[in-house]
Amino acid sequence: MIAFPNINPDIVKFTLFGFPLQIRWYGLFYVLSFILGYLLYRPNLKYRNIKLTKEQYEGLIFSMMLGVILGGRFGYVIFYNLAYYLQHPLEIFAVWSGGMSFHGGALGVIIAGAIFLKKNKLNFWKLADPMMPLVAIGLGLGRLGNFINGELYGRVTNVPWAMIFPESDGQPRHPTQLYEFFLEGVVLAIICQLVYRKTKIEGMGFWAFIGSYGIFRVIVEFFREPDAIDLYKNGLFLGFITVGMLLSFLMVVASIIGIYYLYKAHHKVKPE
Repeated sequence: MIAFPNINPDIVKFTLFGFPLQIRWYGLFYVLSFILGYLLYRPNLKYRNIKLTKEQYEGLIFSMMLGVILGGRFGYVIFYNLAYYLQHPLEIFAVWSGGMSFHGGALGVIIAGAIFLKKNKLNFWKLADPMMPLVAIGLGLGRLGNFINGELYGRVTNVPWAMIFPESDGQPRHPTQLYEFFLEGVVLAIICQLVYRKTKIEGMGFWAFIGSYGIFRVIVEFFREPDAIDLYKNGLFLGFITVGMLLSFLMVVASIIGIYYLYKAHHKVKPE
């Protein structure tokens, strides 16, 4: 068993005008992911000679930031803890305390990005593909924040790298946040970057992200402690499927369909 590092989730706490405020590692990692996205997106655009004006570039990045924050938070509220937040509505806005859903964030980013791109008459697939590796990096940083918070830990296990998390029942558990950091952050970023560099089919990088994330998340769900959701018995849908597993499976199905239609459109024989 490995000792949990027990890093204080709060970097600093202070009071401003009588209101208690805090800066947490979880929130800092989100800010860092946005900064990295802003800095690294342009080089990916240049690889395919995609040109955006300064206003378009900054507007798109801002739309993505807004989409991931609002979508991630409301996705968590709706998919995972609706009953609690209906009783404590003001806590919906306490994003710095943790509680973000990737599936909600992904949906939020897609919707926000699609609205912005349509408004500016820009191609969704062309601009989504170079963004996907950066989304994976941000996702990985978010999982590090989950690890420091001691949340989203795994099931009880006796593997040598098991850890006892402060807010758990004192039993050794899988550090599934680190599994997700590696698979959904490091590996997924590499896959998406390779797909973006190696294929010329627009949209392939987007669907590679959606499908690969779904596969990795389904795998991790076998080791992760199911979220405590009042709507489902023991956090399981139909008694044996976690909500994360169900949503991720739907992502895999969607990616298969998306890739099929991309290939079909790309290899369509034009009439003589």
